[in-house]
Amino acid sequence: MKRRKRRWVRWVVRLLVLALVGCGVWFIALPMFRQSVTVTYDTYTATIGSISNDLSFSGSFALKNSETLTASGSATVRGIYVAEGDRVKSGARLMRLSNGETVKAGIDGTVNTLDVEAGDEVTGGQQLCQVADFSTLSVSIRVDEYDIGEVSVGQECTVTATSQERSFDAKIASINYVSQSTGNVAYYTATANVEVSEGIYPGMQATITIPKESAENVVILKMDALSFDRTNQAFVYMKDESGELIQVPVEVGLDNESYVEIKSGLKDGDTVYVEAKAEETATGLSALFGQRQQFNPQQGNNRGNRNGGTRSGTNGGTGTRSGTNSGGGPGGAPGGGPGGF
Repeated sequence: MKRRKRRWVRWVVRLLVLALVGCGVWFIALPMFRQSVTVTYDTYTATIGSISNDLSFSGSFALKNSETLTASGSATVRGIYVAEGDRVKSGARLMRLSNGETVKAGIDGTVNTLDVEAGDEVTGGQQLCQVADFSTLSVSIRVDEYDIGEVSVGQECTVTATSQERSFDAKIASINYVSQSTGNVAYYTATANVEVSEGIYPGMQATITIPKESAENVVILKMDALSFDRTNQAFVYMKDESGELIQVPVEVGLDNESYVEIKSGLKDGDTVYVEAKAEETATGLSALFGQRQQFNPQQGNNRGNRNGGTRSGTNGGTGTRSGTNSGGGPGGAPGGGPGGF
């Protein structure tokens, strides 16, 4: 009996020693290797505004109607009836030659250049003057094969003089459906005729904007604030009553690659959160051995990415999908502090 009792006592002692060792590892050793995690967030605010999704192309103004008048044969310039800058009507007399020829304007326009003076000797075919119509200009743009189906003759558009920041209503006058490009993407030429005001001249850069869809007085949010699950359902992170972050599904509508319409799930003034950075800070022995790690949140598969990038070309400008939005200015200032999902 004494032998059994001593054996039982030894087992109890061993168990107590193991328990003490385990407690020491749990409460003393493990904390020395633990790391603390600090997460920071960007905040975005939903607001009421307007959003539109347009097609935008760049080009330049060019003369639509102009004429260069020449001498029919050798002669002397007897008289000139106009000066450079004069506006003339079709049929107006411009100058008279010694061979009896009267040079007349063939279009309504402005005398752009006078290339001779009274008394000059001229030969057949020599340029005498140029008349140009600066009130109606044309703008040609190159439209790639991805967007050409959304452009049509007669379509209303807006032409903006880039340097002057003046816009004019116009229509697409013609489309050349025979592609002149030789690369991997086909480009087609569309032309708009536009009546411009004084101070807009050929060669100036222009932008043609073709409206597509628009939404007025709706809830809008920065695209960066959206995330998507595996089924492509959009959601955002918001704080509940206890301050914990939760996923809130949202229904999205029109977007312009910068902002998106929120049809349901958010209201004006709601704040949403996007993880900006999560940093693991080593403590205890982890810090001693340099076990420190910093990482960025996974964004590639979960962050929204709308289709419709930039199309570019040569000799006719660049076609770009663009949009406009207005509202109370959705925020994007970083927020701080730890948190969890």
